[in-house]
Amino acid sequence: MNAAREILRGMTDMVFPPVCLGCGGLVEGGRLRHICVKCEPMIYLVEPPSCSTCGSPFFGEVEGERMCPHCEGLHPQYGEGRTVTLFKGPARALIHELKYHKGHHVLADVEEVVRGSAHVMEFVRGSILVPVPLHPRKERERGYNQTALLAGALARAAGGTTRIEALLDRVVDTPSQTTFDRKARRANLKNAFALAKGATINPASPYILVDDVFTTGSTLNSCAGVLRRAGALNLNVVTFGHG
Repeated sequence: MNAAREILRGMTDMVFPPVCLGCGGLVEGGRLRHICVKCEPMIYLVEPPSCSTCGSPFFGEVEGERMCPHCEGLHPQYGEGRTVTLFKGPARALIHELKYHKGHHVLADVEEVVRGSAHVMEFVRGSILVPVPLHPRKERERGYNQTALLAGALARAAGGTTRIEALLDRVVDTPSQTTFDRKARRANLKNAFALAKGATINPASPYILVDDVFTTGSTLNSCAGVLRRAGALNLNVVTFGHG
């Protein structure tokens, strides 16, 4: 099946050469189909040392405790947070293509990038992945929840007993967070999420909330609070990008 898929991909690429989402040039060879070999090194995979709350990397020498400006004042309702990449350049382009342009075709590249992060793979393997939900109106408009697709890529890459459970609903149709500051983001999300109807939480199970990007952590923390109150004692978060 994989061989047949590769043959079909090769034939398709001959007729419709893929264009790099990073620079707009043709993609010829390389590991990724929608990012060229010149742009691929610009995908920065986050490795330790990094912030244990949001996953942001600590650059330079690290001695003792360090305050992270990205999640300052967050008061996390979860244990630990990790991220795959910095949300810039080609990594940002992949998520924007998936999120805003119905870009299901980039999921294979997203999964390939995720596979390259041993730091995240070991973290999620064997856990129950919980995608951050969209409000039903927004999901109808978009046609899918990009975070659920991202969780699928994570589950496939991690393998083992890693699985996905849709345990949350977005019950308030909140305005977009993009123009809000930290304080307004947190207020905007108050009571926005609830446990999905019929969902059950096993306190002994490891749960990982999944979102596409960590900006201030307000969305993830709001979701984490719902799961924590429902009994999720072993709860962490993972995002594809940070920034």
